[in-house]
Amino acid sequence: MRIMVQKFGGTSLSTVQAREHVLRHIKRELEAGLSLVIVVSAMGRRGEPYATDTLLDWAAQNGNSLSAREKDLLLCCGEIISATTLSSLLEHENIPTTVLTGAQAGFVTDDNFGNARILDVRPVRVLEQLQKGRVVIVTGFQGQTESGDFTTLGRGGSDTSATALGAALHAEMVDIYTDVNGILTADPRIVEDARPLTVVSYAEICNMAHQGAKVIHPRAVEIAMQSQIPVRVRSTFADSEGTLVTHPEGFQDVQTGIVDRYVTGIAYVSNVTQITVDVPGGADRLQLKVFKTMAENSISVDFINVTPSGVVYTVFDSDSEKAIQVLQEIGLKPHSLSGCAKVSVIGGGINGVPGIMARIVESLTLADIQILQSADSNTTIWVLVKKEDMVQALRALHASFELHL
Repeated sequence: MRIMVQKFGGTSLSTVQAREHVLRHIKRELEAGLSLVIVVSAMGRRGEPYATDTLLDWAAQNGNSLSAREKDLLLCCGEIISATTLSSLLEHENIPTTVLTGAQAGFVTDDNFGNARILDVRPVRVLEQLQKGRVVIVTGFQGQTESGDFTTLGRGGSDTSATALGAALHAEMVDIYTDVNGILTADPRIVEDARPLTVVSYAEICNMAHQGAKVIHPRAVEIAMQSQIPVRVRSTFADSEGTLVTHPEGFQDVQTGIVDRYVTGIAYVSNVTQITVDVPGGADRLQLKVFKTMAENSISVDFINVTPSGVVYTVFDSDSEKAIQVLQEIGLKPHSLSGCAKVSVIGGGINGVPGIMARIVESLTLADIQILQSADSNTTIWVLVKKEDMVQALRALHASFELHL
């Protein structure tokens, strides 16, 4: 049995016209002889009747006192509506379907309500229905604890559901359908000549997702990478192949042959604050005090530089006031710079190549953009800039590495 998993996001299901495109994609793969598992998100975005944010707003307007457990019960409704709607449309086309909740599909999670982690996927019922020749529609974004409580997987959870099911079923492919035509070299709303990528590695797209690209959730990519399941990111509204996410050995492109590049894309995270804490004379274990204080106050830290003279790191602007306050409460004197942006240059070919950082510094210097901080890994170089310089920095780096070609 050749199994494919298709995931359709909220915008792919929110209108009659969009759902017609979804039906077309499903029929095409059935005609190709594939057994299909369809993972769906809640329909639409905030303001539309069944969207996740609309359900959250409804709870806020009616007491705003739901516990995390009960809130997950409410949020599970959105995907159930999507799944049963799609089932009705397919049955009308004489395509037999079975709808399964995340729990019924075998998703076992921990009890971290609102952001649960998948512990296991036991797709016994999914396989039973596939063997009967039925299309199985699974509610994304959700699972169940061992004790029977419903849970949700956090933002991007339907992507995670799709790749986890793909791994458990040993699927040939997981297709993630969105409202954009694959993965682009940069955000096209900012960089007008950003172009679609034919193929990217798991590591590259995982870094792009972590650094602000919102096409696919990084947890989903990590699961696919561990299981070596190929993923395509495709547009619901087009027939193109989109972007293939795979291991580097799979980098074959019909038009261009082997893909050989240093940099794959440019991503960004805006609205961050840089915090600097200097080491006073004779201070002992200051670095430990700083980061333990952040952890104890549930403040996420990023872009960390630790030296004998102190620490520099970033937090989201929304957490900056609290971060400064708790540091002052333990006797430290932090300095902060709000309104910053983290710009990332990402590529599997960066590691060990001389001149990449020099080109980054040169392009930003020529654009009169100050680099406030930098760091690097095997596949990513980060620079921190002022938010007002972010757009120009993205365009300058995109042009410098000729990603428009």
